[in-house]
Amino acid sequence: MIYIYEVNAVMKLEFGTAKMMQSIAGFGTSSCWWSPFCKDPDIQDEIASVLYSDKGLNLNIYRYNVGAGYDPDNCRISNPWRRSESFYKYDKKSGSGTYDFSADKTAVDFMKKCLDEGNIDTLIFFANSPHWSLTSTGQSSGSLLPSTCNLPKMNYIKYADYFLTISEHFLNQGFPLKYISPVNEPQWKWGGDHVWQEGCHFESEEILELFHIFATEIRKRNLPLRLYGPESGEMGGLTEEYLTVLLSDKDISKYLEVFAYHSYHDDNNPQKRLEFKKDLLLSHPEKRFDMSEWCELPNKSHTHDFKGALITARIIGQDLIYAGARSWTSWVAVNQISLKEDGNDYSDGLISASDDFSRWYISERYYGLAHFSKYLPIGSVCLDISFFPDEKNDLNLFAFLTPSNERIIISVNESGKNEISLSGEFESMKCIESTKDFKLKTIYEGPFTQSLSIAPESITTIILK
Repeated sequence: MIYIYEVNAVMKLEFGTAKMMQSIAGFGTSSCWWSPFCKDPDIQDEIASVLYSDKGLNLNIYRYNVGAGYDPDNCRISNPWRRSESFYKYDKKSGSGTYDFSADKTAVDFMKKCLDEGNIDTLIFFANSPHWSLTSTGQSSGSLLPSTCNLPKMNYIKYADYFLTISEHFLNQGFPLKYISPVNEPQWKWGGDHVWQEGCHFESEEILELFHIFATEIRKRNLPLRLYGPESGEMGGLTEEYLTVLLSDKDISKYLEVFAYHSYHDDNNPQKRLEFKKDLLLSHPEKRFDMSEWCELPNKSHTHDFKGALITARIIGQDLIYAGARSWTSWVAVNQISLKEDGNDYSDGLISASDDFSRWYISERYYGLAHFSKYLPIGSVCLDISFFPDEKNDLNLFAFLTPSNERIIISVNESGKNEISLSGEFESMKCIESTKDFKLKTIYEGPFTQSLSIAPESITTIILK
């Protein structure tokens, strides 16, 4: 039993009556856009360790961007960190192309180093846009008209062939590729007058037709791949429509092993996560739901602001416990240093780096993820302890059961000091805490004790054995 004492209230949380929910398939991040610029082998080693080693975040999910390439004579993406090199080399004069798998070498080398850490069991290839030569505009940044698909229907089969040819190459090279995700955030307009990155809009019926072709081609090629997606950009909006449409097709339903979505735009709305779980997940218990991309958006927490870690930890816990996600993946491992008028860096990555990686450092939000990924092994079970934050949403408690029968409590305290009183049949307890002043510090390790102070503005992982 756990008691949380506040000013004039006592809330009781009992492990004995806790309901076991979904098991956790892991945690991950993306190498999209930044990894081609991390050229120094020593820095690659350091960042791979920080992210994927036992000493680092111990991540097991890796999202690799299948770059759409770009025509230097017809490209509107000005920032090199928002466009990608492609394995497909298209010749405009001949109207044909060839594959060059020596391309994107730096990103592939980095992926290999992360795999060598030995913890990755889920490798996902995703694309923000089809290859530029397949699009209506000849650009990977979307249609010239907003909210219009940039992939002509006559190129759907070509896009599937292109994506699967690349995937098959990496399978043949021994890469443990499990999932492919050919569509990313289809509801956003992309394109139009202002573009800033790779992207492609799709209507629901266009996703249906495209995913059917992918499912058919995977079966024809007898590939050990499954579809992942459609990576809706939010929990609400068109997300339920995407799920309904895709599951109406038996071929897609067979190959769409994971319905992946992003949980942007509802950072202060835990109720929305409960509704998402009730309306979608519980209606489709046969499907796995993954939260495959999130960062603070708009990003109001600079990289040295511990508030970013608190928000990140809160969202992870709420996505797992309230929304029912099987896995949780941050948007991007590294992003560019982004200095604003106040002199602070508002990069949204777990790590912030200069364009050439001559300078890089870990952001505070990294530790929000660390409190989960380092202490919750794959197969840990989410527990419903009937706790829900008050309207201020400033104290959150999340509980889990590990495969080795440890009980884990993760406290995210965005307010003042709180006192927790514990009771139960436990022999030992370990408490790991992060604040603005120190990170992942063991503040207690020893026999089980009933009383524990939760520091103001802190993240605490409590391990009970």
